[in-house]
Amino acid sequence: MKNEFWLSLPSKDLIKSRVFFQKLGFTFNDRFPNAEMVSMFMGPSNFVLNLFPENIFQSFINHKVTNTAESNEIVFSLGASSVSEVDQFAKNAVAAGANLYANPGFKDGWMYGCGFVDLDGHRWSVLYMDMSKMPK
Repeated sequence: MKNEFWLSLPSKDLIKSRVFFQKLGFTFNDRFPNAEMVSMFMGPSNFVLNLFPENIFQSFINHKVTNTAESNEIVFSLGASSVSEVDQFAKNAVAAGANLYANPGFKDGWMYGCGFVDLDGHRWSVLYMDMSKMPK
């Protein structure tokens, strides 16, 4: 575990969140079989994302949990390998219960992405970058 990096987030309902992320293709980290958390891997590098009930998360940070209906501190970005992968991810996210805050589309002629809000109000983006069209 030394020098590992992982992300922890609060969740209003671990069971619903687990189903949501499973529908998006996240794999679960069996190293932490615990009813008080959901641990999963993101992407090919197996970055660890942990979800905790809000009261437990709040005990870790000794601070108030952000009201995601009013503000966010971070946007989680996932890389995609194509425009169609972004489109499919957006469809899968909506089917799993997410709300889109940015429909799939191009930005600046070389980036294509979308944005969605998960069940706990955390904001995510999925982005494909065509590096051959990136301004020099």
